[in-house]
Amino acid sequence: MTEFSFDLLPVRPADFAPTLGPTVVVAPHPDDESLGCGGLLALLRRADVPVHAVLVSDGTMSHPHSVKFPPAARQALREMELREALTLLGVDTDDLLLLGLPDSAVPGPEQQGFAEAVATLRAYLQRVQPATVLVPWRRDPHPDHRATSQLVAAAIEGLPIQRVEYVVWAWERAALEDLPQPGEAIGWRLDIDSVLPQKQVAIAAHRSQLAPGIIDDDPTGFLLSEQMLAHFAQPFEVYLES
Repeated sequence: MTEFSFDLLPVRPADFAPTLGPTVVVAPHPDDESLGCGGLLALLRRADVPVHAVLVSDGTMSHPHSVKFPPAARQALREMELREALTLLGVDTDDLLLLGLPDSAVPGPEQQGFAEAVATLRAYLQRVQPATVLVPWRRDPHPDHRATSQLVAAAIEGLPIQRVEYVVWAWERAALEDLPQPGEAIGWRLDIDSVLPQKQVAIAAHRSQLAPGIIDDDPTGFLLSEQMLAHFAQPFEVYLES
């Protein structure tokens, strides 16, 4: 156990959500948007606040050895699930940005593809002009999540955009050094009780990631555990600002 506890962070009411203004959610993989901030997205849309979405990776590596679902089919399936989940949260997917970076190998600074992705994302943000961008916590313990944080940080440099970080894998895998250090970030929990059923339906749209799954010919394939999902059945979501 670590000394830092998400469960002890102060709670902000649901009506705080619209104060974030027009928002772009950046998801490393399909399902991160629903798990980490599905409640916030639903609250924003309930208040008619514009929300756009960006998918960073191609989402193909949850079942890398499937023959029934080769990479192109896995990518199409996961994109379809993402669009369904976003629609259930009230988010229009007509302007969804798909960066298509390699799942499990999203590039970081100095790696091939990073600068191009930064330029593409920056142009998108300049066009849709959000007040807030939602991105995984900078040390969320998944390499794609960390690379996504670096990508967003570079893309918003010099732009009048607030970065708010959400938590996915830090619930389960974070070492002490992965968690916010004293003075590094302001943490809070958002009350999402009124939209929790909507969030749960959006999570359920990612059928390929939930037992029993859709892709059944890869015994090494990834599925979200019940223990992991329990963190996202709570009536609050955790956010960090710095």
